[in-house]
Amino acid sequence: MLVRRFYDQRLAQASFLVGCERTGEAIVIDPARHIAPYLDAAAEERLRITRVAETHIHADFVSGARELAAATGARLMLSGEGGADWQYRYAVADGAALLHDGDVIAMGGVQLEVWHTPGHTPEHLVYLVTDTARSDEPVALASGDLLFVGDVGRPDLLERAAGAAGTMQAGARHLCRSLARLAALPDHLQIWPGHGAGSACGKALGALPTSTLGYERRTNWAFGVSDQEAFVQAVLEGQPAPPSYFGRMKQTNRDGPPLLGRSAPPPMLPAAAFAAAAARGIVVDLRPADEHAAAHLRGTLNIPLNRAFTTWAGWLVPPDRPLYLIAADEASWLDARVALQSIGLDGVAGVLLWPELAVMPGAEQRSTQRGRIADAESLHAGRWRIIDVRDAHEWDAGHLPAAQHHPLGTLGAAVARQDRSTPIAVHCESGSRSAIAASLLEQLGFEMVMDLTDGWSAWTDGDVAL
Repeated sequence: MLVRRFYDQRLAQASFLVGCERTGEAIVIDPARHIAPYLDAAAEERLRITRVAETHIHADFVSGARELAAATGARLMLSGEGGADWQYRYAVADGAALLHDGDVIAMGGVQLEVWHTPGHTPEHLVYLVTDTARSDEPVALASGDLLFVGDVGRPDLLERAAGAAGTMQAGARHLCRSLARLAALPDHLQIWPGHGAGSACGKALGALPTSTLGYERRTNWAFGVSDQEAFVQAVLEGQPAPPSYFGRMKQTNRDGPPLLGRSAPPPMLPAAAFAAAAARGIVVDLRPADEHAAAHLRGTLNIPLNRAFTTWAGWLVPPDRPLYLIAADEASWLDARVALQSIGLDGVAGVLLWPELAVMPGAEQRSTQRGRIADAESLHAGRWRIIDVRDAHEWDAGHLPAAQHHPLGTLGAAVARQDRSTPIAVHCESGSRSAIAASLLEQLGFEMVMDLTDGWSAWTDGDVAL
């Protein structure tokens, strides 16, 4: 048996290629939408991708299962569990095999036994992997969003992201029973989770790429709660707000993601086209926050192309408006395009290069005011509005007395009716989110905006005395 793990740092999402070296067959579990890595790996290992499987209908990224099956001719393997409301609507048209509890996928000496494990979602499956050439005992569990390193899949997304009212309590009870089903499995069983640290599909995911069931039994909080109702309370408590695009992803993956194929790249636009682009749609500047703060064009939203780019693009970029990118170079916008497609933002209408915009005659460049959290008291006394853009659990753990709380993802809606002449200073934990927030406020037309760049961490480190 051969196994390859693939990991998208921005999505904190893992997928797995499992192959039988004897027959040359391979299956890919939970592929991302950018399928080149799977095709390259299969070619390197001299394998044919004959099956593409999913653990569930994903909410945090556009699945690549349909894309990979179309490119390779592989058979789609999708859950047939979960009831009428949570079936893959494109399964019949695409000739997918519908999987049920107890089914076995056989590839030469490799077998994957299908278990229905509802909780995170009603249709959720896991795959118990056995390398029969070596043992009749399973070696690994492709656990999807059932079991992570240090955590379990959250059961509240259907209600909080997809609008399925009244489902989180029942989902939590199903999750508890699904975890109890693992009791008969051996400690040495490898756990291949679908997500790692940073994913919004749980609240305390560990950074280790894989684990063992025995280690999780010792260290994962979920195995230390034996009472079902206590488990329900614990798993629902403290879950972060799901990004706003999760509901759209759920619907896209249920109904069938559009195929990218060899889609044409967006056009390169001359600098002179900026004004029309800004009037027509959303212009996202991909440059680092320091560079954007030093000099940028009025009306641009700065989402730096770092590990958090996909999350904040999903929160802040509306899917129904033309999207334009400002990049420092070709590599940046190509990278951004892949990241945007991973959450269904396929319609990049054009790309502008900053080196050309920076020297464009008549360009209205501006810079962002920057301060320190030590300035907050005097700013507040001067009638500045102080906004903390951290998440709810961070705010609850401590905050400035003068601050108002509006998490970055919902900041635009919170200030929509504010007078644009209102001066606003923003801060987060250490400056990354507040930089985006400052650019968002400027893009929305606020005339006086300040980014308190050192953030709450400077307060708690004792660097600030108010």
